[in-house]
Amino acid sequence: MKYRSVFDIIGPVMIGPSSSHTAGAARIGRVARQLFGREPKWVEISLYGSFAKTYKGHGTDVALVGGVLDFDTFDERIVNALTIAKEKGIRVKFTEEDAVMDHPNTAKVHLGDDEDDLELVGISIGGGKMEIVELNGFKLGLSGNSPALLVVHNDRFGAIAGVSNILAKHEINIGHMNVARKERGQQALMTIEVDQNVEEKIMKEVESLPNILQVAKIND
Repeated sequence: MKYRSVFDIIGPVMIGPSSSHTAGAARIGRVARQLFGREPKWVEISLYGSFAKTYKGHGTDVALVGGVLDFDTFDERIVNALTIAKEKGIRVKFTEEDAVMDHPNTAKVHLGDDEDDLELVGISIGGGKMEIVELNGFKLGLSGNSPALLVVHNDRFGAIAGVSNILAKHEINIGHMNVARKERGQQALMTIEVDQNVEEKIMKEVESLPNILQVAKIND
């Protein structure tokens, strides 16, 4: 059997010669895109450990940018992601970092436009799976394997209960919830993994609650 490129080797569900360096990387980039909510004008990606050493040969660069372009892991356009980003006018910069991270396959994705920006740190843990370990300075552990709702809020009494009550009202089951905060009484981040995609109208309802600052979602 002949392959048109190394991206055909794994099969229809993930890309690349290495699921850790390509499929996992694509998912990191795509989570960044979903949380940002729109196409960015610029992307700065810092690579650590094994990612920094082999990202060009293993397709990590095109996978990350493909994810930012909202391409799924099996999307054939990923092989041309850098060219497509350039054609769209998206500025892309890669930096090979020397710092030693907790995981060898680590990428920091910083993207934005004239209105806002977002920064997350993701690790590719093997088999095409990944985990988001930091978002805009908040520590978290988000697998990306389930739909999720991320809520930035003031660290005040009742904020968590208000969001939970809305999800319960709409019969959305919570699989896992984590709350991270930098300092007590300041901003905090709720990470809520759920069993189904959250509709826009529910997000608007959550946004209308007191002390809620920003709401984003990840769909499966």
